[in-house]
Amino acid sequence: MANLLVRNVDEKVVAALKKRAGRENISAEALHRKILEESLLSRRKSFAEVISSMPNAGIDADFDRATEQGRASVSG
Repeated sequence: MANLLVRNVDEKVVAALKKRAGRENISAEALHRKILEESLLSRRKSFAEVISSMPNAGIDADFDRATEQGRASVSG
């Protein structure tokens, strides 16, 4: 495994890292590794995957915009 040295990190960032590491009962170094791994190596879902995983929430007409005169279809 390689070593990584990060210099000139704002004290607020270091304090936040240590605080979160304490909450998770791990060292700041372990949390730093975890954050790097999650942000760089985890695969994010595409927008299409997120949309397709959403449950059916009704019919399209349920989401028509209301106007001053009543309901008006946006699809149409």
